[in-house]
Amino acid sequence: MGAVLFALAPHVRHDLGGSDRTVGFVIGIFSVVALCSRFFSGPLADGKGRKVAFLTGLGCCAVAGAVYLLPFGLTGIWIGRCFQGMGEACLYTGAAAWVVELAGTHRSAQALGYLSSGIWGGLAAGPVVGQWLGTFERAAFFQLIAAGVSFLLLTRVPEHYIPHEDGGRFRWPSRSLLMAGLSVGFVNVHYPVITGFLVLHLERYGNSGHAALVAYAGAMLFSRFFLGGLPDRVHPRITFYGGLFSMATGLIVLAVGPSPVVAVASAALLGFGFSFPFSSIASSVMRHAHRHERGSTVGTLGAFYDLFVGAGSFAAGSISHQFGYPSAFVMAAVALLASAVAAWFVLPRRHTPVLQPSSVV
Repeated sequence: MGAVLFALAPHVRHDLGGSDRTVGFVIGIFSVVALCSRFFSGPLADGKGRKVAFLTGLGCCAVAGAVYLLPFGLTGIWIGRCFQGMGEACLYTGAAAWVVELAGTHRSAQALGYLSSGIWGGLAAGPVVGQWLGTFERAAFFQLIAAGVSFLLLTRVPEHYIPHEDGGRFRWPSRSLLMAGLSVGFVNVHYPVITGFLVLHLERYGNSGHAALVAYAGAMLFSRFFLGGLPDRVHPRITFYGGLFSMATGLIVLAVGPSPVVAVASAALLGFGFSFPFSSIASSVMRHAHRHERGSTVGTLGAFYDLFVGAGSFAAGSISHQFGYPSAFVMAAVALLASAVAAWFVLPRRHTPVLQPSSVV
């Protein structure tokens, strides 16, 4: 997916003759479809199984790659992006619920950290692969093959989930889950700010934007892979609010326009902090969710992610246009304060570690 996304905008703009507005809508339709699909992917994972949802997501990704190759022009791009949105929603929902069950709730944060490392690692490697492939068509073919191979590999993985008789039904999220979703959403307001405006903002302060993005992604991947299990071992309030503090510090320092060295260090601090809030929240709610509702729980959290990333993109663009780039970073820092308030009603006051299953029979 990352390889196609890297080449998507130039393909639409130069090869297909689309406008800048078309590029924006083509990229944005993904989040809209993914948001709507979250409410379908959750009941699918609970009612039919995590593997079915995962396979559905991979199948949609493969279809998206195939549609990109058809001579439909911009229409094909629109259809492909819709399938991509559905694919991402089903893929992550099925995978997240599955890995938590495979690892056990006592290691839910670590399992989600590994899963996130795979997803973000793939997205980070995508532009390198896309540049190496050279054309949009080759990138689309690569997505088709990669999703198809993944689909075949996943069919060989056994699943032991037995759907509950109440699984697969849509339920309105509880108050606690809604607050958890709000907390996750506000944390991710910073993401479109970083991806859309960090390079532009730092152009006048030593042009260190690309290095800062690499530091941001690298620190996030490192901490999610090696430190992702911290919320399982210490109180999730510590990892959550510690992560928010690191993120807020990084955003405020970046907003003032630091030197290149400080900018790269601040971006790394931001990425490091970003690796903890989601796993702290998600592991807490997953531990208290019924087994047959974990898919819907993940889908709801994902829906808030899509909603706030999309809204954050529009808000960051409007605020930057009116008040300059630093204001977007300040907005993202303020959103972290709202996330902290919402999480206060979700994270447990006392930390009771979930004991690992005993090996003694």
